[in-house]
Amino acid sequence: MDTAGYFIMFLIGLIGAFFSGLLGIGGAIINYPLLLYVPDLLQVGNFTPKEVSGISMFQVFFSSLAGVLAYKKHSKTAESLMHKGLISNMGVSILIGSLAGSISSKYLPSETINIIYGVLAVIAVIMMMVPNRGSREAVELQEISYNPATASVAALLVGILSGIVGAGGSFILIPIMLTILKIPTRVTVASSLAIVFISAIGGVSGKLIGGGIPLLPTIFAVLGSVLGAPMGTRVSRLLNVTSLRVGLAVLIAATAIKIWWGIIA
Repeated sequence: MDTAGYFIMFLIGLIGAFFSGLLGIGGAIINYPLLLYVPDLLQVGNFTPKEVSGISMFQVFFSSLAGVLAYKKHSKTAESLMHKGLISNMGVSILIGSLAGSISSKYLPSETINIIYGVLAVIAVIMMMVPNRGSREAVELQEISYNPATASVAALLVGILSGIVGAGGSFILIPIMLTILKIPTRVTVASSLAIVFISAIGGVSGKLIGGGIPLLPTIFAVLGSVLGAPMGTRVSRLLNVTSLRVGLAVLIAATAIKIWWGIIA
């Protein structure tokens, strides 16, 4: 890959993370198709689904780390909203799942990884269209109750699937916490940041164990994503992002259709 290719990787990281921060969804669901198709379309590089999942996983790790640090810095009540029991419960499961999924991706055919992304993309579109159902009322952490077994199993499954495609899993994890576990919205947002970061630790560890990560393209994509995420978060405070979410859902759906069409054809 030449200088133009590295610049494109930087832009892909920047754009993907910007829309992730703008719309409040997981960056990997945007980055995966960008990394898979854009370099090849512009003839600056070509990545296999396995390489794409590796690059995307590193983006998720650094963007989630930046998100946790920024949230704690700008929100005085951040730590008070983080449910330590829930984070421990789901964090251990998602760490195991993400590590296992990330390592196993090395041995999976590219078509299988694309199928898993296609499934997750369809789920993401549905989740983006369904209103959040979590309670917005202020609730003391000690008063929150949930089913630990359900939380653990859900986190394990999310971790396995997201580890395979190089995602943190927030676009599935947050709706699960809101609708199935009935965790209040503010606690969900704060706690999910920590859980996704734990997932990213497992995912990155698995990708490093599996090897085959294109180093320089990954570095440039990560640099772009670290800059893009906070930009998107700032802009989101100034815009009504509802219509943008619909537009992005359409694009993700189109990507899923393209992937499924390629698999079926």
